[in-house]
Amino acid sequence: MAFCVPDFAWNTLPAMKKSRILLVDDNDDIRAVFQEGLEGYAYEVVPVASVIEALRLISTEHFDVLLSELHLPDACDGFTVVNAMRHTQPNAATLLLSSYPVRQAAMTALLLQADQVLVKPIGIAEISEIIQKKLSDPPAHMPVNKERVAAILERDLNATIQNWMSRVERTEELTAISLTYQERTGHLPQLLGDLVRRLRLAPNATCPISRAAREHGILRRTQGYSVPMVVEESRILQVTIFNTLQNNLGSVDFSTVLLDVMTVADEVDSQLKQAMLGFMETAAAKSAS
Repeated sequence: MAFCVPDFAWNTLPAMKKSRILLVDDNDDIRAVFQEGLEGYAYEVVPVASVIEALRLISTEHFDVLLSELHLPDACDGFTVVNAMRHTQPNAATLLLSSYPVRQAAMTALLLQADQVLVKPIGIAEISEIIQKKLSDPPAHMPVNKERVAAILERDLNATIQNWMSRVERTEELTAISLTYQERTGHLPQLLGDLVRRLRLAPNATCPISRAAREHGILRRTQGYSVPMVVEESRILQVTIFNTLQNNLGSVDFSTVLLDVMTVADEVDSQLKQAMLGFMETAAAKSAS
C-alpha cells in the first residue's frame, strides 16, 4: 500500500510539542510506512510489533494517541491494547485500523471502547486529519475502576473453579478416574488462595511454599493419578486463571498486569513442583513398605 506524504507537511504545521502516537502493527512494512508518513505530519511515532511491547510502553510512557491494527495475531489482541490504553491513559485518543465494512467496524468500536475504527484502505493525510480532530476535541471518557489481578481472582473464585471443572470434564485423560465434584475441585480454593496471597506480597518479600499444593499431590497419588495427569491439571488451572483475567479486561489494572501475570505463572509452576514432591513422596513410601 503506497502513501504520499506532501513535501509541505512540515512547513504548514506551527512549531509545537509533537503529539506522541503509539503505533501497533505486526507487519514490518505497514509499520514503517505509517511511521514515516505520520512523522511527515510532525507527530512523534513510537512503533511496536507486539502486544507485549505495547502494554509495556502504555504502562511506562505517555502517549496522546493509540493507532493499532485490530487484526493482530491473537483475536483478542486489539481488545487488549485498547483496554490497556483506556485504563492507563484515559485521555489518549484510541484509533483502530480494520478491513471490516463500515457497519461492522462501528460495532467493533462500540464493543472495544475505541474512539473510532478507521476502515482500510485509508491515506496518511486522512489519518492525520482524524487525529488532529480527536486531539482538538477529545471525547469524554468515563472513569474506570481498576482492579489488581488478586482482587479479580478473589472475586471470581467460584466462576474460575467452575470453568476449570468444565475444562477437566472435557479431558478424557482426567475423567478416566471417577471422582465427585468435591474430590475433583476440593484443592482449588486453597491453591487459588495461596496464589492471591502471593500476588499481594511486597515486591521483595519471601515467597511462601504452598502446603496445600503438596497435600494435593499426596491426595492425587492415593486417588490413582499419574504424573502426566497431575501436570495436565496444573496446565488447565493456568489456562483457566488467564481466561478469568481475559473476561475481566474491562476492569483490570494494566499498570501492574504484566508483573501480576508473571507472578501467576511462577506461582502455578511452584505449586506444581510442590504437588509433584508430595506425589513422589507417597510413591516412595509405598515402595518402601
